[in-house]
Amino acid sequence: MTLTVPPSPNPSPEPDPRSLLILYATETGNAQDVADRVARHCRRIAFQCRVVSAEAFSAPELLSEPLVVFVVSTTGSGVEPRSMSAFWAQLLRADLPPDLFEDLSFAVFGLGDSAYEKFNWAAKKLSRRLASLGAHEIVDRGEGDDQHPLGLDGAFQPWSERLIAKLVELHPLPPGVEVIPETSIPPPRVAIDVAPETEAERKTGEPETDDLLEADKAFHTAVVRENTRLTAEGWYQDVRHLEFEFDGRDNIQYAPGDVALIHPVFPAAEVQDFLEILHWDDIADTPITITRTMEDQTLPDHLPLYPQRTTLRTLIARHVDFRAVPRRSFFQYLRYFTSDEREVETLDDWLSPAGGDDLYEYCHRPRRTIHEVMSEFRNVRVPKDYIFDLLPPLRPRQFSIASSNKENPKIVQLCVAVVKYRTTLKVPRRGACTTYLAGLKPGDKLRVAIQKGMIALPPSPSIPVICVGPGTGVAPMRALIQERIHDGSSSNTLYFGCRSATQDEHYAAEWAALAARQQLVYRVAHSRDGKEGEARVYVQDRIREDAKRVWELLRSGAWVYISGSSNKMPAGVKAALADVVEREGGYARHEAVRYVDGMIREGRFFEECWS
Repeated sequence: MTLTVPPSPNPSPEPDPRSLLILYATETGNAQDVADRVARHCRRIAFQCRVVSAEAFSAPELLSEPLVVFVVSTTGSGVEPRSMSAFWAQLLRADLPPDLFEDLSFAVFGLGDSAYEKFNWAAKKLSRRLASLGAHEIVDRGEGDDQHPLGLDGAFQPWSERLIAKLVELHPLPPGVEVIPETSIPPPRVAIDVAPETEAERKTGEPETDDLLEADKAFHTAVVRENTRLTAEGWYQDVRHLEFEFDGRDNIQYAPGDVALIHPVFPAAEVQDFLEILHWDDIADTPITITRTMEDQTLPDHLPLYPQRTTLRTLIARHVDFRAVPRRSFFQYLRYFTSDEREVETLDDWLSPAGGDDLYEYCHRPRRTIHEVMSEFRNVRVPKDYIFDLLPPLRPRQFSIASSNKENPKIVQLCVAVVKYRTTLKVPRRGACTTYLAGLKPGDKLRVAIQKGMIALPPSPSIPVICVGPGTGVAPMRALIQERIHDGSSSNTLYFGCRSATQDEHYAAEWAALAARQQLVYRVAHSRDGKEGEARVYVQDRIREDAKRVWELLRSGAWVYISGSSNKMPAGVKAALADVVEREGGYARHEAVRYVDGMIREGRFFEECWS
């Protein structure tokens, strides 16, 4: 079987040498933003770009593409985003010939964080795989690093300059065409117009608007049944157990490891304040239509485009994220739309090669939000057509489901840590969606979609599982354990980690009850409950303590699941398992490491980790 494109009855003409496909794979939207920026840069040298999600593209289609730029993020555990999984699986087929993509030229920019073990792993694997199939990489791979003082821009700026120079070298500008300066204001990606008055509005005097989110069949209306704090009152972290019930007519189906997608909505008072800062408050409730004008730029999902109607207030509340920490491109737009000399001077300094440190100290170190920046640059006047160029989309957030569909039909439960932290600024930073969820009350309604997860259950309930889920990482472990017990399994082990037995041991009574019924072996590590001066105990320490039992489980074919923070925990757990294999199994160290890696290759070791 070969990777082929079905023949067309009407063969298309030779591809335009100045056309470029930009494929992005993203989890949080950063790769999509970078893909848009690549398109704007390429537009300056007269390239026509298409910006497409890897989720909407298949590997066979690459055979008809002469030039592709890939923008790929890496999850904390070193794997590709969910949106790229199907595309990547196609590329990994063993029967693909080594010259399959000999006519393809490509470039790759990766988004990663060097604090994690597998930095930019997805981009590296993609680059190597394409080269092994005969494709030609035209510039060295770019590797963005969140740890850089300038964030992703630390790598993106020089990489994009190399890319543009190489493209001009390969495809010189047509006669009479000049490079558009970076300082030129790009056209807006949409046109916003006042909507014609409807007959109903003429009769009632009330504006009519639409929201495609309400009509999107992927999203279902849920009613809040429970919103309970799991952590002790006064504890530094607010972790919530939320329960949503769906209408009986909705066929809600999900499996352990699946995630709930939830669109946050900003509080009305914050929305009003931001509208006033933008000087849009007097037109905030006027019905408008949105028409796409730039095909090489993406738009937020579920955006009500023409002929649908909406308002600027709805866009600010539900479609753009004014609480986000702005990227460098945001400040470039501020520079376009201010004539105040002091603001111009400040922005020119920050946008210069030498001003990066000052911009970092002002914006990125304290995590200053767009709302806060705009409140200080009071002379900026942004035309409303530029709303989606200035402001990033307010994306749905992903939350691992903490319940079993079999055990709880029509119910979805979540275990959510409310994001709140301090920086050098006086006002604490808050997560948009977790703050929204924390404020929900029983009876409130919201829209929820289900997204397929990346784990699988063993083929038989008799196969043992070892689950490791510290903190809110326990959410998918709880779903998995509930499902297995429903299916008749008692071969379940859970390693849970928290700071204190009295403050943040999530679902402690539930685990104790399952252990008493011998349906679960529950092992908990309280890292802060030890005596002063004692070493802290973590989940990996409990695994080493249980080396004999863990080895017996592994020998009998146990599957292992890890969920939680993708910083040090997953690597620590893998090292502990290798220690168990080495000590109890009698393996040499390199053989023990290979044993654990072999479990991953065999499909009985899963990581569901996040940063």
